[in-house]
Amino acid sequence: MSFLLLLGMLTACAAVPKDMCGKMLIFPEDSDTAHVTLTTSEQTFSAATVCLRSITDLSRTHSLFSLATSSHNNAFLLFKTGARDEIEFHVQQVRGKFEAQEYKLNQWQSICATWDSASGLAQLWLDGKPSIMRDLGGSQVDNFTSILGQEQDSVGGGFDKKQSFVGMMSDVHMWNYVLSPCEIEDYMNDQISTPGNLINWNGLNYNIDGTVMIDDKQICRDLKPKGSWKSP
Repeated sequence: MSFLLLLGMLTACAAVPKDMCGKMLIFPEDSDTAHVTLTTSEQTFSAATVCLRSITDLSRTHSLFSLATSSHNNAFLLFKTGARDEIEFHVQQVRGKFEAQEYKLNQWQSICATWDSASGLAQLWLDGKPSIMRDLGGSQVDNFTSILGQEQDSVGGGFDKKQSFVGMMSDVHMWNYVLSPCEIEDYMNDQISTPGNLINWNGLNYNIDGTVMIDDKQICRDLKPKGSWKSP
């Protein structure tokens, strides 16, 4: 199995789209440097859905997805707390606690987070199960930086080793609208028909800093089920 190790790319070239279908990112150790910066197709949104799959053995706090602006370091943040079965969802510094979540260690899980500024409502979906909706308010988000592996306390930085993600992550998508329950179910079942129009795992723009690796996903089945979206 081929294995690509990317280290210390502080002077990396401009991101080039890459089809990551069937691949995963590996964050092998605690770090206050290792992260992946995702380049989006647009820099403005008033509603959003972020979906990803991850596996970890961390019982401490850790970031799953961090989007920051100059005015809000937690403009759109998915954060697993140290409390059992609790996930936080932050929108422009407003924190929503979603409890009774079956967040399992050493097991691949799929998570989606939705938010719409028109209503202020935010919701989590974990392995196809919806949470209650919470009013987190918020307004249009502009000029942001999206990062995997770390939680931003300032745009593109301010990382804390004790909040870093350790494990594997795959199938990261972001849309500038709220997916329907049926579309979220399709994602959970690996039958995605419309990839993210802001972040698209099948045509990903990214830069890696620190010790982050890319390898094939460890699955023994068809990576692109019948009817799923395929890159051209």
